[in-house]
Amino acid sequence: MAIVGMGCTPFGEHWDSSVDDLMVDAVQECVGSVPDFTRESVDAYWLGTMGSGSSGMTLSRPLKIDHKPVTRVENFCATGSEAFRNACYAVASGAYDCVMAVGAEKLKDSGFSGLVLPALPGDGTESDLTAPALFSLLVPAYSQAYGVDEDVMKRVMTRIAYKNHANGAKNERAQFRKVVSEETIACSPLVAGPLGIFDCSGVADGAAAALIVRAEDAHRYSDNPIYVKALSLIAGPGQGSQDPRYDFTSFTEVVACAKDAYAQAGVTDPRTQISMAEVHDCFTPTELVLMEDLGFSERGAGWQDVLDGHFDLDGRLPVNPDGGLKSFGHPIGASGLRMLFEMWLQLRGEAGERQLENPRLGLTQNLGGQPGACVSFISIVGREPN
Repeated sequence: MAIVGMGCTPFGEHWDSSVDDLMVDAVQECVGSVPDFTRESVDAYWLGTMGSGSSGMTLSRPLKIDHKPVTRVENFCATGSEAFRNACYAVASGAYDCVMAVGAEKLKDSGFSGLVLPALPGDGTESDLTAPALFSLLVPAYSQAYGVDEDVMKRVMTRIAYKNHANGAKNERAQFRKVVSEETIACSPLVAGPLGIFDCSGVADGAAAALIVRAEDAHRYSDNPIYVKALSLIAGPGQGSQDPRYDFTSFTEVVACAKDAYAQAGVTDPRTQISMAEVHDCFTPTELVLMEDLGFSERGAGWQDVLDGHFDLDGRLPVNPDGGLKSFGHPIGASGLRMLFEMWLQLRGEAGERQLENPRLGLTQNLGGQPGACVSFISIVGREPN
């Protein structure tokens, strides 16, 4: 499969725009990125949204889609990526020639800062902690497992937040476009456990869209497409809170997801073969743990790699070059496609002042749920068809 067009709105507080407006803007930019293309050529659509609409009519109504299939999907924070995955498989199956994946969410109007639906009734074993509290458990677990003292862990988390805000300052679509000093980050008020305000991603509205065709058809639409090398989605059994073996130093679902994605793409050494990555930095310790789960760092060495600048914009493997969730916020249905939009820009040489030198393979990773009970998505995309 190949991506031949993309669009992405700025993320932020869109008080004067509805979710309809955001979807229309993203789709229009996506269509406009393909020369001589009209929306009538799209055979089918997939929409990812967590709580900003139900059924395919959430998209068909504002776009005035005339009697074509529109499928609405949801998969926690991997919702936008799930729309993309399903759209890709529809093309790969031969069912359609040209499809579009759209992700959108309008959170600011609702007042919600996380998943926008109430928890379902359960058997009483599920945690009722907030997301910051749950992810804060990663910090003491990692510290104890690898002998990293509290002050050093604070420096590592601060460095991740600083890096992502510095990258976002170079991105006109980011919600927060300001470099934040490490001193300000380190001294920010605490939210949960050791997590301060700047250790947590923000809340935003936004939308993004991708146009997908078969790889052999890509150059009919674009002189500079990007090619899908791997699509992996893993849903874990959700037993972390009851499993005495789970120690909060890893997302086992991400480990399995990475193994699958690397096998699909023929990646044997992600540290040297992956040029850049967009990962789910919902909280700064999440990004730290992901560096090891994705194989970018050895177990127990990710903290040092962060401090050494390995994942900076000018490092050996830039992570979140667009600013990540820290700079964009997290409109749930849109974030996965926003990550792919950065791959689209970087691989086409269109990322402006944050453009990397000669990137070849990009990875995007979404995480939905909580430590010990989550879903994970990974895509790998590149400039070459093979």
